Amino acid sequence: MEKTDRTYMVIDLKSFYASVECVVRGRDPLTTNLVVADPSRGRGTICLAVSPSMKALGVKNRCRLFEIPDHMDYIIAPPQMQLYIDYSARIYSIYLRWFSSDDIHVYSIDEVFIDATSYLHLYGMNPRTLGHAVMNDILRDTGITATCGIGTNLYLAKVALDIESKHVPDHMGVLDITSYRRKMWDHRPLTDFWMVGSRTALRLSHIGIYTMRQIAEAGSDRMQREFGINGRYLFDHAMGYEPVTIAEIKSYHTRSRSLSSGQVLPRDYNYDECLLIVKEMTSELALDLVKNHMLAGALSLYIGYSRNETGESGTGGHISIDEPTSSSTRLTSYLTGLYQKTVDPSYNIRRVCITFERLRDASCRQMSLFDDGTEDRDMRLQQSINEIRSRYGSNSLIRGMDLMEGAMTQERHNEIGGHKMVNTDRSDVNADHLKNSGWRKDIHSSSDRSGSPACNMDERNIDLIKKRG
Repeated sequence: MEKTDRTYMVIDLKSFYASVECVVRGRDPLTTNLVVADPSRGRGTICLAVSPSMKALGVKNRCRLFEIPDHMDYIIAPPQMQLYIDYSARIYSIYLRWFSSDDIHVYSIDEVFIDATSYLHLYGMNPRTLGHAVMNDILRDTGITATCGIGTNLYLAKVALDIESKHVPDHMGVLDITSYRRKMWDHRPLTDFWMVGSRTALRLSHIGIYTMRQIAEAGSDRMQREFGINGRYLFDHAMGYEPVTIAEIKSYHTRSRSLSSGQVLPRDYNYDECLLIVKEMTSELALDLVKNHMLAGALSLYIGYSRNETGESGTGGHISIDEPTSSSTRLTSYLTGLYQKTVDPSYNIRRVCITFERLRDASCRQMSLFDDGTEDRDMRLQQSINEIRSRYGSNSLIRGMDLMEGAMTQERHNEIGGHKMVNTDRSDVNADHLKNSGWRKDIHSSSDRSGSPACNMDERNIDLIKKRG
């Protein structure tokens, strides 16, 4: 039995990207129909966020634009990743008014775990009152609505947020082990629970398990036989147990380190085009190695084939390096060979991921009598590239291959998470594409139609509004 004398909070920013876009337009995030998506990528592009009012109309988060009913009026806001990061930093500063950073674990750009135990006595508040005080500060200072889950361990706080807070008017859920078993043991579907994905739920259904109560009744031994160590976690969570604390999370250090880069290509790439992407990504990742004074002792490559080509999901491989390196020349040679060995030239490709593994400090590099000077020459060159880019921008110095047709490096330098950092001018959307797709453009001035000021907007900003069907 775990100790239950602690109080944890999980605070999530409601439809964060969509809420930020509403706020900068001077609109109410809870009543405005808005999706965050890049329409220049076509109607098949995924919506990164959907406002609460559209969710209430049945529009699912992470849907594609063409899946939204034609009769709906809504704003399409192209993503502005740097803006969201800035808002997230502002909201983190609000948390710091109330809590020490030692008691905050940042889970994602819009969600944090907080150990609030010692602050209840400090502020003379109960958990609900403290949670509402923080939520009110966020709403007052940023215009963004937050939701909150409170529990006696991290798992219960997360379940209180993900399930219970969505069904109460004050956007706050509270659970302890007793109330969790009473309220959540028969809740369906299992995928609503933290760390239970669709594949796990499917495997559980194959053995007749559909609820947390049934997992608890099945017992720890059976769960471990079915799922290994993850089965133990499943059973503990079904019982409402989670022994890990925020202090333990912050003190955790991995035994090994890695560096990875991945991207979903904007279209289907053939074999030769994708090899260019692999070389670009390897060179960029090698620069990160040098910047962090690290050497790679192993490499892995994953290639995802286009769904239009084959039922196979993808291919890839892994190789170890006898002499760890940060040389772009050597790393590119290794990965080119791995690519040529593992990838089927007859299939088009849509996804690429490269990982440098078994990282070690560059000061541990072992000298070789057979070294032809490539390692040192590459390191000096890569250090120079990093210094120039640091001063003048990521695209101030590029390679010849970055100018070839299909190359992505220059475009990716202007993105965060695969999306543009800032959209200060959205007039570059193809008007013919919009017209042919049934879209129209509405140009907004620095205030919205109701006269409310819209922060960080100018006369060039364009909202794409779905034409009424």
